[in-house]
Amino acid sequence: MRKALGFIGLLAVAVVGAFSYVQITSNNAPKLESARIYDNARPISPFILEGTGGTDVENQALIGQWTLMFTGYTFCPDICPTTMAQLKSRWADIDAATDIPVQVWMISVDPKRDDIERVSMYIDFFGEGFFGVRAEHKELYPFVRDIGLMYSLPDEDETDYLVNHSSAIILVDPNGNQQAIFRPSHELGSLATVNPNHLVNDFQKIARYLERANNY
Repeated sequence: MRKALGFIGLLAVAVVGAFSYVQITSNNAPKLESARIYDNARPISPFILEGTGGTDVENQALIGQWTLMFTGYTFCPDICPTTMAQLKSRWADIDAATDIPVQVWMISVDPKRDDIERVSMYIDFFGEGFFGVRAEHKELYPFVRDIGLMYSLPDEDETDYLVNHSSAIILVDPNGNQQAIFRPSHELGSLATVNPNHLVNDFQKIARYLERANNY
């Protein structure tokens, strides 16, 4: 039986970036389809993860780009490859939504089977703009919890298992702070993934709004 870790509220315990943010209210926020912009930017606590670029990555790796983060794993049979394929299919539109670089981070939540070589091979299939990160559970869990997502762990003796995990996508701004969450659609007979068309439209609106408000 898998031990669900559960959803934990976000806690702003670190300060990354030096811009003064405009508070977003219902009066000035853009109209969105599947995303929710946080009222205030949410810092990410200090982390060290293994990256598919061959080196460890820390908070600094998020600076200067928009980052779309989601949890997944290479043995996933449905939500993960579907999400990756959908993002890949709309990559040109995602990349064109802003003049600032954009990167997709797949956070592997299967530390038992996903070593960095396997994650790298998986990510390389999707090409430009995609990046993979992993860590052992003791480093991974605090990071995933901090960005408001979750995953489950199998029993120690299990070898063929599924990992329950969030299917939402977190948007991190060029200062390395969380700014929004793209929520999955729940339609009868369909996988609970983020609608790629909604993501493209919402990301364009959010990026334009925040870039103008905060002078990235």
